[in-house]
Amino acid sequence: MKTPWVARSIETLSLLAVTLGLGSCAAPPVQQAAPEPTTRIYVANESSNNVTVVDAATLAVVATIDARNYSTHDLSLTRDGRRLFATNLASGRVSVIDTQTLEVVASIFTGARSHVITLTNDNRHAWVANIGDDTISIVDVEAFRILGTIPTGKGPTGLTFSRDGRFAYVSNQGDRTVQVIDTGSHDVIKTIPVGTNPHFLVLGPDGRIWGCNTGGNDIYVIDPQTQSIAASLVLGPAPQQIAFAYKGIAGPNAYVTVAGTNEVMVVGMDGGNLQVREKITVGNRPNGIWSNSQGTQVFVVGEASNDLSVVDTGTSQVIGKVQVGRKPIRVVVSR
Repeated sequence: MKTPWVARSIETLSLLAVTLGLGSCAAPPVQQAAPEPTTRIYVANESSNNVTVVDAATLAVVATIDARNYSTHDLSLTRDGRRLFATNLASGRVSVIDTQTLEVVASIFTGARSHVITLTNDNRHAWVANIGDDTISIVDVEAFRILGTIPTGKGPTGLTFSRDGRFAYVSNQGDRTVQVIDTGSHDVIKTIPVGTNPHFLVLGPDGRIWGCNTGGNDIYVIDPQTQSIAASLVLGPAPQQIAFAYKGIAGPNAYVTVAGTNEVMVVGMDGGNLQVREKITVGNRPNGIWSNSQGTQVFVVGEASNDLSVVDTGTSQVIGKVQVGRKPIRVVVSR
């Protein structure tokens, strides 16, 4: 039997606990860790005018976003992942997508047949290549307005920036050239002959610029020190896009989609020369390709099979497939 003063003490402690919000003799609540951000895969579907959003962990389709424009073609994601910019060929407009609400929040007319879009290194501007106007439009990514235009060669289709941001590289399918543009003055400082119908350009991990002659059968590498072709390699008909990833500890290697052979070709550097190290069969007419942040997986869209393939770079096997929209062209992945 409890003595009166013990009973009163227990009662007092219980009242104090309730007053403090702790409950009767309860331990303090455990703080829950914040959930890890979800990695998402975004796919631009040209013939269905939309963007498919896929959870990278489960490969479940999270959403299908109506671009509210026509012929959705290229994608560029801001560094913080808050905004996704999508070009629309037939509309000549860029759709701005809020990645939290998964809705279009703005539509910006940039020029006839807006083809490719790339964010500047400081993430302040988006450069858009307009095939029909032979121009580059510069868009303010916060105000969603055009700041100016730059004339290019005939039919600009590819666009990327040097590692230091001093130069932009623009491929022109009509001229079969890559132009080097000073990003400060907007002057063309050099025009480099390449091949038939050059399209995609990307900055490689070695600081060089890699490109595809989509109307031909080869890829090329531009040395930014000399602004000239440093290497090239014949792969097969209609090489499309390039991503970089590792095979085990080897790499980074270039993973190139070759539409004419329905393959991803793994290209490495051997004594200064490019060399095909492996071929991976994927979807029908593979086009867009992107790697995860670890370089252990690449994501490939099949333009004719309307699917997304996930390739394990260690085994070079397709480990997953997802049906997306019609004629997927481009894929990007959040970090």
